[in-house]
Amino acid sequence: MLAVLLFTVACTTVNTLPKTTFQSSQPWRPTIDNRGDAVMVYGVGGNPSDRESPMSIENRVKSWKDRGYEVQFMTGIAWGGYQDYFTGKWDGKEHMDEGQVRENGDTIWHGRMVPYIVPTENYLKYMKEMHVKRAIDAGIDVLYFEEPEFWAFSGYSESFKKEWEKFYGFGWRPQHESAENTYLSNKLKYHMYYKALDEVSTYAKEYGKSLGRDIRCFVPTHSLVNYSAWKIVSPEASLASLPGIDGYIAQVWTGTSREPNFYRGERRERVFETAFLEYGCAKSMTEPTGRTVYFLTDPIEDWPRDWADYKRNYEATFTAELLYPDINTFEIMPWPERIYEGLYRKSATDEERIHIPPAYATQMQIMINALQQMPLSENSVSGTDGISVLMANSLMFQSFPNHEGYSDPGLSGFFGEALPLLKRGIPVSMVHMENLPFRKSLAGTKVLLMSYSNMKPMDSKSHEILAKWVRRGGMIIYSGRDDDPYQNVLEWWNTGDNSYACPADHLFSLMGIPEGASDGLYRYGKGKVRIIRKDSKEFVLEDDSELISDVIELYPGEVCFKNSFVLDRGYYRIAAVMDESVSDEPLCLDGLYIDVYDPCLPVVSGRLVQPGTQALLIDLSRIDKDCPSVLASASRTYDESFDGRKYSYTAKSPINTHNVSRVYLPSKPVSLILNGEEMLDESCWDVSSSTYFVEFENNPDGVSVCFEINTSK
Repeated sequence: MLAVLLFTVACTTVNTLPKTTFQSSQPWRPTIDNRGDAVMVYGVGGNPSDRESPMSIENRVKSWKDRGYEVQFMTGIAWGGYQDYFTGKWDGKEHMDEGQVRENGDTIWHGRMVPYIVPTENYLKYMKEMHVKRAIDAGIDVLYFEEPEFWAFSGYSESFKKEWEKFYGFGWRPQHESAENTYLSNKLKYHMYYKALDEVSTYAKEYGKSLGRDIRCFVPTHSLVNYSAWKIVSPEASLASLPGIDGYIAQVWTGTSREPNFYRGERRERVFETAFLEYGCAKSMTEPTGRTVYFLTDPIEDWPRDWADYKRNYEATFTAELLYPDINTFEIMPWPERIYEGLYRKSATDEERIHIPPAYATQMQIMINALQQMPLSENSVSGTDGISVLMANSLMFQSFPNHEGYSDPGLSGFFGEALPLLKRGIPVSMVHMENLPFRKSLAGTKVLLMSYSNMKPMDSKSHEILAKWVRRGGMIIYSGRDDDPYQNVLEWWNTGDNSYACPADHLFSLMGIPEGASDGLYRYGKGKVRIIRKDSKEFVLEDDSELISDVIELYPGEVCFKNSFVLDRGYYRIAAVMDESVSDEPLCLDGLYIDVYDPCLPVVSGRLVQPGTQALLIDLSRIDKDCPSVLASASRTYDESFDGRKYSYTAKSPINTHNVSRVYLPSKPVSLILNGEEMLDESCWDVSSSTYFVEFENNPDGVSVCFEINTSK
């Protein structure tokens, strides 16, 4: 007989913050009840793209709380439903002149009557009084100020010109006239949203404190990789120095990761690889600071495409986020209302618009419920570790416009250092220059790739830290011709007591390397610096052999090249195989698995993962064989109970969706009761895995499931 075991599974997490969250401008309704831990109610007045005005924030908050959700608040910091501010309803003055403006005088719009904003003092006063205060008064203690975005091609409005004069102490200069003007313009844009988030988060915390409450503030933001590629300026890693910011959401999804880039001279989408680098960028931005980061994925995207496209790229981005084993907090989706209720193309060749296909809805819910169970892990992604690429916020400063023949097509300066390694199966990591003062920033890095062809250091302290790191044994590969026009902008390396021709010369001088040093290997203390006099973009636009040979030479150990990544997290096995790599061979995974990306949840003996695809599997050799459990399901499991003979739970998920589950049982069931009806089907029992396949229509109010198992030997 089985030993009697009693247990109850709580639906809360150990952390004080929820493990999963999502954003919605709508009140609760059964079609969007995806069962995340928390909902970020969007906007005091909803989302600007809402076709109908939603109910008040207070009523929306109540509707979600009544269904058991923790409720948070999200609103845009650079755009939003702020028409009362622009039209003068708030303070009696119109403020349409505070939108971001192009060179030709056109305002940059996010939607109808929704301009991207120059964050003036008056606008920030409005944000605090009309949005932050009201959200806190509605009982919300966690606030998200999303997308602090200043377009690189803006900077021509009267409000921006006034901010320029206050910041620099001299008259505004049009950025299209010189590289220096562009750099100074983007540096100001960066500073303005840094200051804006400082003010708004400080106000939120102080107002909450006056009420005896602890308010936490987060910034949902695209990655530095994406903002640089899309020609947007944002504070990014610098926000770590603000006491009012508690963490981030890494807004990475198909729409950002499908931005084409170059590799081996070919420009095309590389969704998995780009997503992996974007998530790594977000991790680098937060990890040294000890702050929380949520990883976002989206089962669709902003741009209308077909459902097969969404599914393929969702799997790619979802796999990429899971390959970071020290992150287990997730935004499971934005806008469930558009995912469950929206209409998109039936196929790439069929213009008919349909709701999410039932099989994809089932698969998606299996995936987001896997996030609920996804553990932290001390395991590492397979591959040579300790190779990093240095990044800086100034990547965003050189993206637009081009000057004096300078160009960086497809952000090739960055991808030139990262893709040659990633495509060879090296899980390259990122180091944010702004985070170098944190001791953990270079922890684990053995070889650091850097270039100033596409970015510039914003202070000299970073060089002092890098020089000390090399002296103690660090290895740097520096790529750059140092002849782009941004080398000469008015900055710290050529002002005051400094008169360096380029910022790299300052770094070199600290290590006894001659200014303007030529190609070659230089020693400093226990470390080395390899200088390659090529711009890093040349490694993806032309040839990467020199970079790869130098990595092999400087790396303290053997460098292993392959075409795949594999990671084990708990009983999950995550795998990705790349094309354009060292081999076209599929990855063969031996073992007995449940295939999580298949909405039928089949039990498979072995799995082949083809190049250009990914897999999420449950390794049945690593599950707990003592207790029954729901291993994979398109509904969330609540109120589990097992008394040695009966295993029961309640399953909840949105209405109009279909549930499939794979349930492990220590022995074959003799009864299955669903909502009071006997539904046992012996053909659903899989002997090899000791699992039962359950199907039923979902219900947000819950479906009761009760197995009785055979306890005889």
